[in-house]
Amino acid sequence: MKSFKSARLVLALVLGFAASGLAFAADTFDLSKAKAAYPLTTCVVSGEPLTDGDMGPPIDYVYKQDGQADRLVRFCCKMCIGKFKKTPDKYLKLIDDAAAAKAKVTPVATTSSDCPMGVCAKPGV
Repeated sequence: MKSFKSARLVLALVLGFAASGLAFAADTFDLSKAKAAYPLTTCVVSGEPLTDGDMGPPIDYVYKQDGQADRLVRFCCKMCIGKFKKTPDKYLKLIDDAAAAKAKVTPVATTSSDCPMGVCAKPGV
């Protein structure tokens, strides 16, 4: 009887750890996807290019806020992280505005016969 209780306890622990691992895997932040979709080519704080410059390579920072999805914020240097943390909403709005502008539909010249007068609307161009 004692071994049966021990086996049940071990099984419960194993299943609990497995379930928590699955939940963690489902909630993982996909940095590569976030970087590909990031709308800015400059630091949201300083305006400096996000390239490997005098301050080193850009810094990818995952901003976490209770009840919100994790957000990628890219910086040119460590000093900008501190400035961001003082007023994150201000900088997150700039990123959101840039994403919205990037997603807007803009007319593009084309030679397609589907487009009257050679101009069609294409998203993100």
